[in-house]
Amino acid sequence: MIALRLTDIQKSYGDNHVLIDVNLTIEDGEFIVIVGPSGCGKTTLLRVIAGLEMPDAGDIALFEEVVNDMSPAQRGIAMVFQSYALYPHLTVYKNLEFALDLAGLTRDEINQRITDVAGILSLTDYLDRKPSELSGGQRQRVALGRALVRKPRMFLFDEPLSNLDAGLRMNTRIEIADLHRTLRTPIIYVTHDQTEAMTLADRIVVMREGRIEQVGAPLDLYNTPNNRFVAGFIGSPAMNFIDGDLLPGSGAASIGVRPEHLHLADNGRLPGKVLHHERLGTDTHVIVDIGADSNLTVRLVGQWEFERGAPIKLDFDDEMAVLFDAQGDRIQVHLT
Repeated sequence: MIALRLTDIQKSYGDNHVLIDVNLTIEDGEFIVIVGPSGCGKTTLLRVIAGLEMPDAGDIALFEEVVNDMSPAQRGIAMVFQSYALYPHLTVYKNLEFALDLAGLTRDEINQRITDVAGILSLTDYLDRKPSELSGGQRQRVALGRALVRKPRMFLFDEPLSNLDAGLRMNTRIEIADLHRTLRTPIIYVTHDQTEAMTLADRIVVMREGRIEQVGAPLDLYNTPNNRFVAGFIGSPAMNFIDGDLLPGSGAASIGVRPEHLHLADNGRLPGKVLHHERLGTDTHVIVDIGADSNLTVRLVGQWEFERGAPIKLDFDDEMAVLFDAQGDRIQVHLT
């Protein structure tokens, strides 16, 4: 079943066109991650789906029912924001209970839902504590719990992990993935974090300036981007772009090469000098100046040492290059 269908969604604030001809279909049970630069319309799109903003044009259909005129409460959607937005004077139990009280559930139903959700999120031992007595990760789990106890038809997440440190982000990311595997409730998740997008998503939606640039499985977007924007946005470190006729006869205005596909070569086609290198333990990132105000990033497996300004030559296997025309659209994925 189709969980969400967006058709020709438009949204503007005065002369600022925030969403332009947005069309998207999401299957029941899918985990969709929306990425894009700041101001591209990600959060606005989430708020339009939730009913917190009204589109200027277009239709929003949830499970084949058009919901444009429905209030947020009527849509059966739960949204988790970047801010935990917990009631500081209430215990964890009371925070989880609040929406259920408003919904008119019986005491037995409320207790059962809170017990079940607290078990799923490892919050059972913290139900009597207030938010100030919890860690950041625990507070975020309470925010997730407030959404879960409602048993919504769909979850919307707006950068829910951005306030956590790296270790907690990884742990909470695993918890969200496990939660999705257990519940199979569709999730739409907005993030700036490449790791979250690549590891959580069934499909990634890449947005730019209010439009959807490409939708696809994470590795499809990584290996076969539609254009230079998607190629440069997906992946960290970002794809390298080399202008000119490095591959004569290809018809390409530029080629893209991932950092891990560059390698050192005595007779390499890309001579340059070392600007900087970053030792990351398992691999080394080297920034190379190849002239014409152009730098390349190469990812080398293992631990390497380089002197700043040292000459270096790089090359790549032609079949790993991605070709782009003068408009930035991909010509073909691999050379043969």
